[in-house]
Amino acid sequence: MAHTFLLEIGLEEMPAHVVTPAIKQLVKRTADYLKEQRVAYDDIKPFSTPRRLAIQISGLADKQEDISESVKGPAKKIAQDADGNWTKAAIGFTRGQGLTPDDITFKEIKGTEYVYVDKFIAGEPVAAVLAGLKDIVTAMTFPTMMKWGTHHFEYIRPIRWIVALLDADVIPFSILDVTTGRNTRGHRFLGTDVDIATAADYEADLTAQFVIADADKRKALIKSQIEKIATDNNWTVTIDGGLLEEVNNLVEWPTAFAGSFDEKYLTIPEEVLITSMRDHQRFFYARNAEGKLLPNFISVRNGNDHDLQNVVAGNEKVLTARLEDAMFFYTEDQKKSIADYVERLKSVSFHDKISTMAEKMDRVKAIVGVLAKHLHLNDTQTQAALRASEIYKFDLVTGMVGEFAELQGVMGEKYALLAGEDPAVAQAIREHYEPISANGDLPESVPGAVLALADKFDSILTFFAAGMIPSGSNDPYALRRQAIGIVRIVTDQQWSLPIADLAQAFITAEADAKVAPQLDQASQIDAVIGFVKDRIRKILRSAKQRHDIIDAVTNSSSSDVLRIFTAADILASHADDANFKAVIESLTRVIRLAQKAPAELATATVDTDLFENDSEGALHQGVAEVATAADKTLADLYAALADIQPTIAAYFEATMVMDKNDAVRNNRLTELSGLARLTLKLGDLDQLIVK
Repeated sequence: MAHTFLLEIGLEEMPAHVVTPAIKQLVKRTADYLKEQRVAYDDIKPFSTPRRLAIQISGLADKQEDISESVKGPAKKIAQDADGNWTKAAIGFTRGQGLTPDDITFKEIKGTEYVYVDKFIAGEPVAAVLAGLKDIVTAMTFPTMMKWGTHHFEYIRPIRWIVALLDADVIPFSILDVTTGRNTRGHRFLGTDVDIATAADYEADLTAQFVIADADKRKALIKSQIEKIATDNNWTVTIDGGLLEEVNNLVEWPTAFAGSFDEKYLTIPEEVLITSMRDHQRFFYARNAEGKLLPNFISVRNGNDHDLQNVVAGNEKVLTARLEDAMFFYTEDQKKSIADYVERLKSVSFHDKISTMAEKMDRVKAIVGVLAKHLHLNDTQTQAALRASEIYKFDLVTGMVGEFAELQGVMGEKYALLAGEDPAVAQAIREHYEPISANGDLPESVPGAVLALADKFDSILTFFAAGMIPSGSNDPYALRRQAIGIVRIVTDQQWSLPIADLAQAFITAEADAKVAPQLDQASQIDAVIGFVKDRIRKILRSAKQRHDIIDAVTNSSSSDVLRIFTAADILASHADDANFKAVIESLTRVIRLAQKAPAELATATVDTDLFENDSEGALHQGVAEVATAADKTLADLYAALADIQPTIAAYFEATMVMDKNDAVRNNRLTELSGLARLTLKLGDLDQLIVK
């Protein structure tokens, strides 16, 4: 007989961003538990609201699957002594299986007899297994945890009730002082407590108490309500997926409604209005057919339409207060010049172990100068990037950004334009924060991309030099995100950017401009390169690149981000070539022999007078051709390495590298070391796996 089981964890209201990942976690943990316990089922249906996490398991088997298996033990010669008595090994083996030596049989495998026992374990009733879900519930993890009462147990919010029903029967267990039952709670204001007769009645019983427990149904209802209001008013409303998810996790019985605000606030930049509505009040904003922002919004109430006009008025009042503040800041901010704000940055700390924000801008300007020259920017691009670097943090001390921190950069662009700055400068100010997330938008303009790189390089170099290097999951200054930003910008712009050389150039430029921090940045260059390469590995893994290729290219001698990605593409594109295995095996042999070369041979030159056969001369010529190709492109380098493979094979066939004569041996190791260094420009090919 198939059964239905219901588990509901009733809680105080959870933060909206926790609800969806929490119910997914509960479903996965339960599925894993049932698999481990050998319990068959058809489906696990999730339910979630701000006050509950629930699952309904359908098609549950009556009991665990029985186990019937033959278990292999030690060899007979170990299980019995010379007199045929059972040894401790045999006794211990059978005891571990819950049996005795009397249950032992012998089976021969490849001429050797082994101990075997036939083991049968009857499956437990499903009710007994489901009681173990207590441990699944208590093992759940959340971004933030809390304690309550006198308990030491931590959870996302206090647990207030637990429902655990197998069909019509309660599965008994307790968590702290809460014992399972069949009583659940309806909507906090519209519903009442209700006893659920059977697990299959859950959704219908809650609907009767003004709770739509199915998150997908609730979300679809909210979406349709918003769309109806928009259609009725001839508005265009873009339903942001993230906002819809958040609103959905704030309500149990949604009712959408429309509100408005005074048109005078439309003189404020629309980014401010949208931030106020979407981010602060969780409102959906409206536009007309021409795309112009309207003085209207749509929100969602956790309740029915009773006295809805009072709810509308209350939301309008709250929004108006926020917009009134925004209007005040917008007006007041324009009374000061950009120079005034830059001056104020001299007293704003970037970090107390590093510098002020004004000093950071001075360093970034020096870095921008280096990048502009390296990337061969034209005069217009260079001047825009340099001017932006002089002022790009000024909006941090404006009233508007003080109130709406998420608008930093955005208001910098707006105020810069109002102050008469070049649009390219204003755009760079906004873009320097990008990408604001691992997969966020990238700067579109060249000055913006250069400023973003300079700002991120300065942050990483100075924080590393100050000893604040991310470890484990700890990254309070988002340096990993900034490193990913560097990698993505460079690859998007297709810029060659050798970090090792440029980082030293940045430090030198800062010293020349007398803006260098009192930190040893130079000592951290290698660590920064490794840090950036770790981000490259992450990006390549997410792109489903082969692990051995990732290891090879990130262990190359190059610190040029673009070259590393290019090398990965080249190796991946040739991995199916007929000669790929032969090429890599030959080069790997070169690399491994080169590792035996004494350190002093690193600067030695090959003496052709010491050659003893024609293959040495052929290899020497081939290495010269590879060196020429290495100065061109990585594609040319790989082609040259592939071309030299037969020459390498012939060389090893005719030549004993580790010759007894020291001079001959070292000369050959010098040749191979030179070739190995050239391959390292493509990657550490010894990491590649070929079959």
